[in-house]
Amino acid sequence: MPPLDDGYRWARQDSTGPGGVAQPTGGALDPAAEVRLFTDGGSRGNPGPAGTGVLLVQEHSGWSEDFSRFIGRATNNKAEYEALLDGLRLALQRGVRKLEHRTDSQLLVRQLEGAYKVKSPELRILFDQAKALISSFESFRTVHVPREQNRRADELANRAMDGAEANDQ
Repeated sequence: MPPLDDGYRWARQDSTGPGGVAQPTGGALDPAAEVRLFTDGGSRGNPGPAGTGVLLVQEHSGWSEDFSRFIGRATNNKAEYEALLDGLRLALQRGVRKLEHRTDSQLLVRQLEGAYKVKSPELRILFDQAKALISSFESFRTVHVPREQNRRADELANRAMDGAEANDQ
């Protein structure tokens, strides 16, 4: 599993702007208890400048961690998969065993559930990587949520794109 500090530009969860991996907040993570993973990927132009946003939350312990990443030029669907992969890797690195994934991407949910075929060769590679990581968890489920319930992940994806655009000027 690749480390999170593998040369990608990460944006912190606070107002300090682009920087390193976000620091966890709240209490201590209980690896035996379920964690919620919120993900969002965005693209300006589709394809265009794209970013990922990830939020891990464990309600009973008060633990959370979030971050975002600029991924270059990509479609929104690729950005959604990249966000999922970022979240799965982070959860595994933190020792999480039970994960509930929440996203506002109906396509991502339906493909993970097997209801939709993955037709794009580029997405198929990312889908296969996601399924391999998912198999590492004791339990995993994915849930479609309204955009309003995924606001923080969306903000993080937008922050990654904003940071990249600011650096280009």
